[in-house]
Amino acid sequence: MFLPPLGFHFKVEVLGLSNRSDDLRFTEVSGLSFEVAAEEVPEGGENRFVQKYPGRTKYADLVLKRGLLKNSEVWNWLERSVDTLEIEPKDVDVTLLNEAHEPLMTWHLVMAWPVKWSVSDLNATNNAFLVESLQLSYQYFRFDKS
Repeated sequence: MFLPPLGFHFKVEVLGLSNRSDDLRFTEVSGLSFEVAAEEVPEGGENRFVQKYPGRTKYADLVLKRGLLKNSEVWNWLERSVDTLEIEPKDVDVTLLNEAHEPLMTWHLVMAWPVKWSVSDLNATNNAFLVESLQLSYQYFRFDKS
């Protein structure tokens, strides 16, 4: 019997930055999607039909969430982008892992750069960790299936 893989065992690596275990501990990844735009061209002389042709592929921004970290290489990369406008695109790997911690599938994002950072609300009545959210734009991704 085939069971689909579970979505809670994964790792995120910003290639070219430190592989410290703290920098790999994202708790949530969203935005792994793409959409192919369809260009509509009316059929000449036939009002009932519209031809559709594939257009450009649009990739959603990747959103990474984790507990707020001090002294993080990912944070330093983000800070350089904002403070000095040194935009350093980096490739990012999001790898789904099996129960033996081996890769099942990897999304390899090409030329990612930070476009947004936010932190969860500070609330004295809530007993929760402070979560930072990092949004990355990138050119495209490809799949590596293991």
